[in-house]
Order: sequence, then structure tokens, then C-alpha cells
Amino acid sequence: MPEASKLRAAEAVAALDIGGTKTAAALVTRQGGIVHRVTAATPGRAGASAVLDTAAGLVDQLRARSAGAPIGALGVGSAGVIDSRTGRVLSATDVLTGWAGTDLRSNLHQRLGLPVTVINDVHAHALGEARHGIAAGYEAVLFIAVGTGIGASFVIGSTVLTGAHSAAGHAGHQPSPYAGSLPCTCGGQGHLEAIASGPGLADEYARRTGRPVDDLRSVAARAEDGDATATDVILLGGAAVGSAVGGLVNLLDPDAVVIGGGVTGLGELWWQALRHAVRRETLPSLDEVPVLASALGSDAPLLGAASLAWEALA
Repeated sequence: MPEASKLRAAEAVAALDIGGTKTAAALVTRQGGIVHRVTAATPGRAGASAVLDTAAGLVDQLRARSAGAPIGALGVGSAGVIDSRTGRVLSATDVLTGWAGTDLRSNLHQRLGLPVTVINDVHAHALGEARHGIAAGYEAVLFIAVGTGIGASFVIGSTVLTGAHSAAGHAGHQPSPYAGSLPCTCGGQGHLEAIASGPGLADEYARRTGRPVDDLRSVAARAEDGDATATDVILLGGAAVGSAVGGLVNLLDPDAVVIGGGVTGLGELWWQALRHAVRRETLPSLDEVPVLASALGSDAPLLGAASLAWEALA
């Protein structure tokens, strides 16, 4: 951890990662070093003002720890569909009550007096890996996050492609042959997220066995104990994601693919199934595109959000 005098000379920006269950904050140097970090539970059911108060309080904690070192700006990665031009939440799930319509940029600026940049949390994660993580040095990077939901981001150079309506990256809501007619959280049917997300895999195990499980960790534990159905479900999840990724590689022609999110912790069985399915789908000329595991973990969205804050100061 840098001494206060060194931090003062270098300056830092603050970064926030606002998720449905946890909010993290960090002081980040221009080189991508994390100096201090703090976290708190996200009061998602208490409404947008409570979430913003929690986020601003974490930044104030960082200020108190910075020993007077200047904080130049704030970068925010947030759950929801975010208009990065205005800093407004366009839509969000009901995990964050009243989050849709929230003007993150203005509200956090008013609370903290800092210039604020805002982007979706999956895009922030992709930027972190592309600029400071496993994909540093690649020009075109496809990032896929597989967790409670399934999201994606495509980074070219230093730019995230967010789309005409700021909704690019909903990889979990593309049709998947593995999902059949399963209902999806978006209201549709047969989408990748319905079968390959963490909850989707837990539900699939319950459908096959008639034995409900608490979450995906229970499925993983049963696979380790030799449960053949649990093993099959894990292989199914990897294959479903890999098939979708292979199609996206054909469409986007990235230099590299990075996979992150909690489901990746299922281990080598899942990864083998994913990589095999990617290669089964990709064109011959794209067979050598590397499929990499995210290296930065929960630091990635903080570093990605911070990089945008640094750009705002340039």
C-alpha cells in the first residue's frame, strides 16, 4: 500500500461497483493500482436514495483513509442498463427497487462534489480486464460474465460498444438450443440464461432429480461426491455457454475472449465443456482465438470504472 505522500503525488480516482447485493469502492491510481478498498451490503430493497447514500458513504470512507490525498473523479460501474452519456439508469431488475430512472451522475456529484462517469457493471468488468488484466494488449476483446445472469461486453481499443440504446451485451437473452422452451427472467422463452446461469443450472438439476437445491454450490458439491446428474448438469452449462460464445466469435472476430463470473468456479469440467463447444462452433479461421479466464475477479469492474474516471480528467 503506498505511503500517503506517494499517493498525494500520484493522485487517485475513486471507483464504485454497485451490485444487487454488494457495493464496493476503491481508490485507484492511474496505473491501475488499488490503494484502499471498502465494501458494504447494497440496501437494494430500500430504494435508490438508500443505495446512493451507501455508495457515497463508501467514497467518504476512502477520503478519510487517503490522508488528504486528492481524489480527482469518481468512476461508477452499476447494475442495470446504463446510458453512459447521461449517467442515467434506463432499466433494472427488481433486485434494486426504484433503480430504473435514477440519475447516478447527478446524484453522486451532488453528494460528493466530484466529476462522475457511469457505465454498466459488466462493461466496467470488461474494461478492467482489457486495460489491466488478462486481456491487456489485445485490441478487440469479447468479455462474457456467467453468474446469476449472463452478460457480455465487446471492447475495441479503449471503447466499449454499448449499442444504439445502451443495451448491448445481453448475451443471456439470445436463443439457445439447450434451453428448449424454458421461461427466462426477461419474460421470454428458450434463452441462454434460463439454462446456463447459476440459478438456471440449479433449476435444471432439480428438474432432472426432483430434488430442489439451494443454489449452484450445492450442485457442485454433489458432482464432487460423484453424483452423475450433477456432473451432467455442469457439462450442460459449459456446453451451452460455449456454443453461444462460439457464435459470438464468428460474429465479432475478437482477438481474445475472456470469461468471468461466479459460474466459472465450477472447475475444469465446466471449462472443458465450454472450450470444446466454442471450437465446435467457430469458423476454421477463428480456431486459435484464445478463451481466457478472468484474472482480476471482483477488482475488474473497479479498475474499469476507474479508467473511465481517469479519461474524464485527461
